[in-house]
Amino acid sequence: MELLWAPWRRKYVEKPQGDNCFLCEALKKEDGLENFILHRGKHSFIIMNLFPYNSGHLMVAPLRHEGDFLKIKDEEFSEIVKFVKLGIKALNKVYSPQGFNVGINIGKPAGAGLIDHIHVHIVPRWEGDTNFLPVTSGTKVIPEDIKDSYRKIKKEIDSLVLNGDY
Repeated sequence: MELLWAPWRRKYVEKPQGDNCFLCEALKKEDGLENFILHRGKHSFIIMNLFPYNSGHLMVAPLRHEGDFLKIKDEEFSEIVKFVKLGIKALNKVYSPQGFNVGINIGKPAGAGLIDHIHVHIVPRWEGDTNFLPVTSGTKVIPEDIKDSYRKIKKEIDSLVLNGDY
């Protein structure tokens, strides 16, 4: 039997189930490796997913704590879509994925792990990135440390924003 070493998953397994919103908690900290926020706007922000499906898995969310998609304001929605485009553009430059999953899980039955703060997932995809491990053992291998991913993507997002290229 081979052993898959993934100590970073311990934080996910042991995370307390409570009323704290991890997105709102991240917004209270200074941007960087402390909170993995890549970019803040007037109404929304881009953050790394701490428990990614693939390297470069991002989330875009409104700054305002809101769990009802129908209550997202037009200016929030507009900036969220703009930031999804920014995230995809940055991920294309950093990882050259062959595709993306972009989506919102609304409600627990739809797969939302956080139901009280709407967020859009951006997951870069490559042909063959799903293999036998998730099917047979419920295990996914992420080949890059999240800190390395953050540094690469942050550099690219900052460059795109600086040049107004998004």
